[in-house]
This record gives sequence, C-alpha cells and structure tokens, in this order.
Amino acid sequence: MKKLISAALLLASALFGSGTANADALCTGKFPNLISDVCWSCMMPIKLFGTATLLGGGQDDFDSGPVNPICFCQNPPKVGIPTSFWEFDMMTDVTSVPGCFPLLGGVRVNTGVNADAFGQISDDQSGEIGSTRTSFMQVNLYINPALYVMGAILDDSCLDQRGIDIPWVSFADPTHNDDELAGIIAPYAFPFGGMVAIGAMSADAVAATAGFPIPEIFWAAGAYGHMYPLTGNNEAHLSMEQTARLQTTRVLAKLHAAGTQWSAFGSDAMCGYYPQIIMDKRQYKFTRLYPIPQTVKIAGKCCDPIGRSPILTQTNTELPMPGWRDFGYAIFRKRDCCSGASPG
Repeated sequence: MKKLISAALLLASALFGSGTANADALCTGKFPNLISDVCWSCMMPIKLFGTATLLGGGQDDFDSGPVNPICFCQNPPKVGIPTSFWEFDMMTDVTSVPGCFPLLGGVRVNTGVNADAFGQISDDQSGEIGSTRTSFMQVNLYINPALYVMGAILDDSCLDQRGIDIPWVSFADPTHNDDELAGIIAPYAFPFGGMVAIGAMSADAVAATAGFPIPEIFWAAGAYGHMYPLTGNNEAHLSMEQTARLQTTRVLAKLHAAGTQWSAFGSDAMCGYYPQIIMDKRQYKFTRLYPIPQTVKIAGKCCDPIGRSPILTQTNTELPMPGWRDFGYAIFRKRDCCSGASPG
C-alpha cells in the first residue's frame, strides 16, 4: 500500500509538473516533471557482470565495482551478477527564503526558528584585486527514490527503498548559520585553510572538469569552492548556479560526516550500504531541475560530477524574475550491487 501511495504521488508530480503554485509572494517554485524535467540518461552507463556495458549513454562514470562476473552475499544468502548504474534517489533545492520549498511548487511553511534568516548576496562592487562577493542560502534535502517507485529496475534490492521524505532542512539545523558551530561535525576540516590546501583546489577543479574530482582532496569541491565549513555561507560567490551546487555538495558531505548518509558504490556496497564519514565526491552527479531543467546535452552530457565548472550550464538561469535565487537539483548516486535471487 505504501508503494502504491508513493507511486500515485510520483505520477501526480509527473502529470502536473508543468504547473506552478505560489503559496507566498516571496516563495515561488514548480513541481518537477519527472518525465520532461529529468535527464534520465544520467543513470547511465549501466554495467553488468562487472565489465560489460549494457547502456552507455555517453555519460560520465568511473571504475568502482568488482570485475568478477559473479557475486555472492551471505545475509540474506544470494548469488547474482555485479550491477552498476547511477540511481536518482534524492533532490535538493537552494533558496533565499527560510521555510520555502521551491520543488514542492513554492510552498512556504512557518519555520518557527530562523524565520528571519533570509539568503543574501553581498553587494561588493569595489572591483579591487582579490575582492569577492559572499552569499548565504537555505537548503532542503528530499528523498525521492523515483526508480524504485516506478519499478524501473526489476531487482528492488539494488534500489533505495526509503519512502518519499524531507529528512533535512537547513532552517532547523543550528550549524547551518554558524561556521564555528559547524566545525563540531567536521573537526578534521580545520587544518585545510592554509595556502597549500587552498592551492590544491585548482587541481581538483581541473580533474572534475575533465572527468571526476580527486577524492583525496576532500576539503575542496572543485570549481564550486571550499567544501568547508559545512554551512550556508559561501565566501566566494560567483553565480547562483555555483553557489547552489556548492550548497548541495555541502549538505551531502554534512550528512556523511554525521553518519546519516551512507555510500552505495564499490565492492563494499555489493551486499548493502556502508558508512563513509569523509565523503568520496565521485559518487554523486547533479542535474538541474529548477528554474530551467538541465535537459539539453552539452558535449553529450546533461549531468555533472561534483566540482565541474558550471560556466556552460548556468546560461540564462539568473533571470530578473520572482525566485531567481532559487535552484533545484536531482542527485544521481553511484550504485554497485549484487543483483540476483534470494531464497525464501
């Protein structure tokens, strides 16, 4: 019954995704149309037997799973084949209005706390060498296991089976507004504020633009900027697309650090998820849902690994219109699993 209800909600979202709902003059948005607003080729390439590519799609991928053609699991006992793909199971929206949910059609709730913590972009027009604009934004994270609800993959054990939910909102997180308080979650981030650590960010940005970011440089988010502190503050605001992608990345890193977000790729994930405190940035790809869906392929791709320069994807995204600071993304997570039949 729960799956039927979720499917009905998902179908309603797909059918009525073109409509907008402005429940508040400050909060605007649109339900994402899961048929036309999502670049579904982001779930590719799909690989079987460890090495055989079933569907390529021209999308980015990295070697993560085992190369053996057969896999085994003990609990529950299962014999299957290694399967690899990218699963759409989460969304975020980044907004300047606390309590605003752009991907829920622009619904705004009474936050009770941080009601005045509006997002803002500094108006630094000095033009001096080394001067940068700063910004602060609110973020919401959604669980949306669309592939599982739609039954797109026959083996449900390889899919996120959580229900549709909003497990984290920034206005209710006291660490989102305070850089020092956020250091409690990731105390290992303090040594990476020096010039040598900052200089390594360039290498990460180049790697992400050419393919995938460098996991060993965990303190950087490539061309997005600094990974830490894990707050809504961006000390180097270049565009809303850059800031929104940085905030989405930081939310995932924060939940990994808190132990509530687990990884699903590699040999350790063949029989289930596993905790990963310091997030491996390679396991996520983003595609924009709002305000303009990122469905037009650039160089054959319509989704981007963490840290890739947004210079080609941000065209015409900051138009002078209500909610121009609100952005939403679909998150594709790398999934390696042992697909097969279990007795019983």
